[in-house]
Order: sequence, then structure tokens, then C-alpha cells
Amino acid sequence: MAEDQSVITNENFDSSEANDDKCTRTLDAAMTPHPRLMSFDQNLMFIEAWVHLRQLVVYYKGQAIGPIAALDNTSGALNKVFVRDFVPSALAYLMKGEPEIVKNFLLRTLDLQLSVKGIDRFALEQGLMSASFKFLHSFKVLQNPVRGVDPLIADFGEAAIGRVARVDSGFWWIILLHAYRRATGDYSLSHRLECQNGMKLILSVCLVEGFGTFPTLLCADGCCVTDRRMGVSGYPIEIQALFFMALRCAVHLLREDDGKEFSMRIEKRLQALIYHMRSYFWLDFQQLNNIYRYKTEEYSHTAVNKLNVMPNSIPDWVFDFMPMKGGYFVANVSPTRMDFRWFVLGNCVAILSSLATYNQSMAILDLIEDRWEELVGKMPLKLSYPALDIHGWSIETGSDPKNTRWSSQNGGSWPSLLWLLTAACIKTGRPEIARKLIELAEQLLSKDGWQECYDGKHGCYVGKQSRRLQTWSIAGYLVSKMLLEPSHIGIITLDEDKKIKPTTITRATTLPTKFRANP
Repeated sequence: MAEDQSVITNENFDSSEANDDKCTRTLDAAMTPHPRLMSFDQNLMFIEAWVHLRQLVVYYKGQAIGPIAALDNTSGALNKVFVRDFVPSALAYLMKGEPEIVKNFLLRTLDLQLSVKGIDRFALEQGLMSASFKFLHSFKVLQNPVRGVDPLIADFGEAAIGRVARVDSGFWWIILLHAYRRATGDYSLSHRLECQNGMKLILSVCLVEGFGTFPTLLCADGCCVTDRRMGVSGYPIEIQALFFMALRCAVHLLREDDGKEFSMRIEKRLQALIYHMRSYFWLDFQQLNNIYRYKTEEYSHTAVNKLNVMPNSIPDWVFDFMPMKGGYFVANVSPTRMDFRWFVLGNCVAILSSLATYNQSMAILDLIEDRWEELVGKMPLKLSYPALDIHGWSIETGSDPKNTRWSSQNGGSWPSLLWLLTAACIKTGRPEIARKLIELAEQLLSKDGWQECYDGKHGCYVGKQSRRLQTWSIAGYLVSKMLLEPSHIGIITLDEDKKIKPTTITRATTLPTKFRANP
């Protein structure tokens, strides 16, 4: 309800202009540099970003628990701490040697996980992690750190547009807990009973066996970073990549004494998931040619076109977009349907988690280099490509005025995603791409006031509904800069698991065991 929306008032913040002046006056005092980051402390834009990020932090019972989404809160909807948005902020604090805020956030969201949650008369799964949280009345920010005694209330989808639960929140929580342990060497937090139980609740929701014939997760539209209707219902690449990474992190985090059963279930699921993703979601020039030549209506276990994808459903733009050298994981795959769109977050997480093989990781970066104007443009990075045309926009989004062509989530450019591609570049040994991306972003980010997103085919225009001083745009830049120090990359990446069998795609592998010829 409107009464519950906490609005940022003059008690908390000065005007935008005053904040800019305050930023200039407090540059010297705002930073406590970590020894490894001394080289960045001479960069005024880097220092400015830290000042803004600290201004956004809110406190609960005297403890910093995370930054709100933006200082520019004209809509009243961004006065919350979002789980997904906090990830780059958390990584920035971890890399700077300030892990306490991350620990507080992890424990506070864990408490909220146990809240009673439901929509109308339907009770939601206990394992769901909230999309965001806020104080019941108003946030207490940096100026009054001890006053945050109002109860916290979480949003599990009850207040979200379309009333959709955010599937990605639980996965990001597990990934962040793993990053915290890697950065600090502190095993005690992940071994705490509440953290172990919280992980198991999340895993119980996503490892449940139902009527599905695939190891991937079936999701509703709007369940992830594309939090509005965008035609991603089904098996979106972002959720599958995060699912894979969270499962791999959970294997390392679960205690051996009482997590053995979950670990066994995870290992089994990982084997099936990695085979499925590399077999059916991966698209390069050769695979595109194979699909183009597919026969349809194939029965029996020896079918080549197992999902009955119709060659005529391949959109014309794909043939022009796909280079001879390069490839990517497509947006969505289900029976008779393949969504060929490019989504950057899922592909970057696939690289970081080693869902993508080394060759596939290199191919994804080759594609980005080859299609730089389309996928990067004037401001990194396109959330999705291409934008839905007027007909697709009408059908897939329901004529959503926020997601018109080349705007917001429909082909808009999001600086917040910069850190993901930077991390992917560093992991694959191609830092020159990362530097080029960062230099491009530096031309506009601070000048334009740290905007949320940019519109237009090449990302030239500040988004029509973009908010300035956006937390994850600020934090995304900070993490990108700090990742140029290669020692940080291990916090957020996973090497290939040697226990997972390599994918070998042959027709005979789909035959039931009893029908296979003896070797």
C-alpha cells in the first residue's frame, strides 16, 4: 500500500546538487584504502563511486545491512535493499577488505527467509528468498546508524509487478555466501546452523522432482533480472546458469556431517544439467547450420531433432548475427521452441561458473568482439539482443510502455552488467576487452549521474525511466575496476569440475540402457 512505501526525505538526504557538493568535500575522508587498491585511489571517478555507495548504505540496529537501490527515488519504489542488486556492492566491499556489511546482509536476509509469505490465499514455499526488504516506516541511513529499530519487511513477490517470485534471489544468496568465504577464509559463517538450514531450504525448492523431463528449472516471466514480462517464461538462460553456479557453490558450502544427502542430489543434478545446457542451449555457426537442416516430427530414441525445433522458426536476424567464429547460449529452449535472443547475464554467469567449456567461453567473447556495435555500442552492455519488434513487443510484453523497442530490458544498455563481463574477460585471459569496456563506460557514467540504463540501438540516450545515482551501476563500475587486479577474480569464479563428465553428443546416448549394445 502507498502508506508502506518509505520515501527518502530531507531528514535522510540533501538535494541531488547538495549531494554532489558533499561528494566533492568528502573525497579525502570517505575512503579507507585496502593495500591492494592503492593504485585506484588516485582515480577521482573511482573515489566518487565509493562516496556515493557509502551514502546509500542503510543500518539496522547499528549494523550496516546494505545499500538502497538508488538515491533518485522519485517513484518511491527504490527505497529498498534488493538481493540481486546488492551482489556487486558486496563484491566491492569484499575486495576492499570490508566484509562485515556482507555478513550482516547474509544473516539478515536469512532471518527474513523464515517470514510467513503468501499471495492472496496461497502460501509460498518456505525456501524462497526475498527479492528485497525495507523498514516498515523509513530507512535510517548513514547519518543515523543507530536509529534503525523499525521492523524489516520483505517482499517475496507479494508487492512485485505481476506478483512474481524472484527465483534468482536464492541462487545469488548462495553464490554470495561462497564469495564471502573465499574472500575472508572464514568458514564459520557458512557452517552456522542457520546458514546450513537456509541453503537446504533453497535447495529443497529447486531440487524437487515433478513432472518435468529436463534438469532445467521451469520459471515464470519476470522471475529474474528481466523482472517484467519479456517472453522469457520457460527455461531462461539466466536462471539455468545461476542454478548451476549455486549448486556448485552449495557443494563446497554444505557441511559433510549433515549435508551428504543434498550433496549427492546436487552432484546427480549437475551431471544432467551441464549435459543438457551444452547440448541444447549452445549455438554457434555449425549448430545453427545443423538446426537449419533439421528434420521434424522424429519419433524414437534415435531422433536428432529431439526437441522438435522447427527450422522455419529461426529468425532472419540470427543468420546475419552469427559470425563464423563465435557462439553463445540462447535465451530459452523447450519443446518445439528455441528463443535465439542473446542475454548477457546468463552467458557471463555460464563463463564464471564453468558451465561453458573453455572453448565456449572464448567463443562468447569472440562473438562480443565481432558484434561490438550491437552488444556494447556507446554504453556497455545490452541486457538482451535484439530488441523485440513492434509485433513481438505487443505479444511478448503486453505492450509494456517501459520496455518499448531498444528501451530498458528490451534491448536497453545496463552499466550494472559491466562487472559480469569484466569478470568473464579476466577469467578467460582477455583483460584487453575488459579495459576497453571500462574506458567506454567511464566516458558517460559519472558525467550522466550514474544512470540505471541507456536507451537506443547503440545505447546513446539516457533511459526514459532511468534513475540517477543507481546503486548497482555504481557498484558494477567499482567491481569492474577492482577486477583488473587479477588476484580478485577467484572470489566470484569456479574452475571446471573434473568430476563432471565431459559432454559428448551422440544419437545413441538417448537410448535407454537396456537397449544399448554391449561394448
